[in-house]
Amino acid sequence: MVHLAMLRTSLSSARRACLAVALLLLAFGPAQGQSNAAPAFRLLAFGDSLIHGYGLASGQTLPERLEVALKARGLSVEVINGGNSGDTTASGRTRLDWALGGEPPDLALVAFGGNDALRGLDPAATYDNLDAILIRLGEAGLPVLLAGMLAPRNLGADYAAAFDAVFPRLAEKHGVAFYPFLLDGVAMDPALNQADGIHPNAAGVEVIAERLAPRLGAMVEALAARRLRAGGAASGG
Repeated sequence: MVHLAMLRTSLSSARRACLAVALLLLAFGPAQGQSNAAPAFRLLAFGDSLIHGYGLASGQTLPERLEVALKARGLSVEVINGGNSGDTTASGRTRLDWALGGEPPDLALVAFGGNDALRGLDPAATYDNLDAILIRLGEAGLPVLLAGMLAPRNLGADYAAAFDAVFPRLAEKHGVAFYPFLLDGVAMDPALNQADGIHPNAAGVEVIAERLAPRLGAMVEALAARRLRAGGAASGG
């Protein structure tokens, strides 16, 4: 009986060890020689032209550069381009279910608001639309990084204050990760923007990707750890 108990304990420990190794490989990518393996995690980058890649060549868009940056951190992540140029938060709200269709993502980056501000739309409507988007993503069980946007200052101090406050309020309400300004380090720098002064060029996108990658990478690692704990519990602890 003692030997049987020891055997059961040994097998249980072995199962946990195998599960831990499997999930570490899941998060940090396939072994050498297995580069064609499916990515472990799917990140939906959901937003407007800043996500879609207005004016950029293939390989230069933010989703593509984020995928490269995350892989450089040893993480196996496919970043899905869920951007659509010209979208307001209302447009994003209407197409979210479509974006979630097919193979489901594991987490999401939400980056809307620039077109709302450029059109001077009511910040209350921006809030309501993003609130609905975050509710839907929460129902889907997806961890979210919400990227904030700042209003142009020529719209007046009152508008800017109301608009800028939308994003931190929503992040706090929904308990999601928050990146205060998507264009941080890029906005207003001619060397990092296209001729319109609004959309980042390839160099600007690289800056954004490098700044977002640590936040998103930490979320991927946390997701992998959560799966590890869930798997360990399912295997009998």
